[in-house]
Amino acid sequence: MENQPKPKNYLVESILVTIFCCLVFGIIGIVNASKVNSEYAAGNYEGALKASQDAKKWTMWGFIVGAAILLIYVILYFVMGVAILGMGAGMGS
Repeated sequence: MENQPKPKNYLVESILVTIFCCLVFGIIGIVNASKVNSEYAAGNYEGALKASQDAKKWTMWGFIVGAAILLIYVILYFVMGVAILGMGAGMGS
């Protein structure tokens, strides 16, 4: 392991995605993030790098899925609000 820097583990990002965005992808990210330090400590730089890349991938997908679900929720919230207001306005005339 010729003094190669330890890859980023994305643990904080994975935890935040698990709490706020997408539980399943966040947990997969946490599992991979926890592998980074142990693989690096064991001298397996390639394994640590692979775990870091996987943690980043799953964390990003968790964020994207969580943001997409939030966007759909907001759109439906406003569509339903407009529909309810439209029904109320029609009853008054």
